[in-house]
Amino acid sequence: MSDSNGELIRLIEQNHREDGIVATAIPRLHLIRFSRPTERIHGLYEPAFCIVAQGRKRAMLGDQIFEYDRSRFLVISVDVPVAGQIIAATPREPYLCFRLDLDRALLASLFMELGDGFRGGGLGRDRGPEQGLVLSAVTPELLDASLRLLRLLEKPEDAAMLAPLVEREILYRLVCSDQGARLWQIAHGESRLQQINRAIRHLQRDFEKPIAVAELAAEAGMCVSAFHQHFKTITAMSPLQYQKQLRLQEARRLILSAAMDAASAGHRVGYDSASQFSREYSRLFGAPPMRDAARLRAQPAEPAAV
Repeated sequence: MSDSNGELIRLIEQNHREDGIVATAIPRLHLIRFSRPTERIHGLYEPAFCIVAQGRKRAMLGDQIFEYDRSRFLVISVDVPVAGQIIAATPREPYLCFRLDLDRALLASLFMELGDGFRGGGLGRDRGPEQGLVLSAVTPELLDASLRLLRLLEKPEDAAMLAPLVEREILYRLVCSDQGARLWQIAHGESRLQQINRAIRHLQRDFEKPIAVAELAAEAGMCVSAFHQHFKTITAMSPLQYQKQLRLQEARRLILSAAMDAASAGHRVGYDSASQFSREYSRLFGAPPMRDAARLRAQPAEPAAV
């Protein structure tokens, strides 16, 4: 697959020459480039499929660590707070990646067309929910379809007609991979994954408010014990830990972009105790709020990237 990978590098570099992440003219397709290693970049990853063309990335979900390069693709099945870090990149050979956001409606349409008899990729629809971030080996078929989607960036007159067809093929290749069951869970509203996703949406809407796990379990349509187990399986953290990540990431954003002091930011996101906020902030980001903010302001901006 070396020739195909070389073309993947060329196409990403040709269409994205600056560090960061950019949305392309093709819906849901983003290009990512970094010319140097980064510190940990905290962000909320949304459902997506990613292929690395060059370089290496590390993603930390809870206490789990995932490293991936051009040999393995990444699938994110649910919104999860992740700390990402580029660990191999230089100006001569930058980290290059493309991300295709997963559209649940397109996946549902694909599964409807495939029908109940389809068992591609060892689908295993009766399997329980799995972790929300996973790696799999890149196949020639998946790389070929991804390349054809990127080539359409150079032919905008063809993209409107052909990009949806190629995107559908990429989804089909993913469904036929060992991630078929995970894609099925994304597509179907009553899968365990989507039940947990309803609770995650609730957390995201009201993360600054006190949390009641029983209320989240009811939102998911589960008993408390089953909800807690499935939530931790998918997100690698408890609901309380998930809420804490959302709170601290938002507080960091407020301190950096709104020039808010630490006490006000902590209170805004739901902390009654300034000392508890500072302790938990330091534990996640490695320094107290204002010291962390001063360090980040002195560095080039690093947008969250997959």
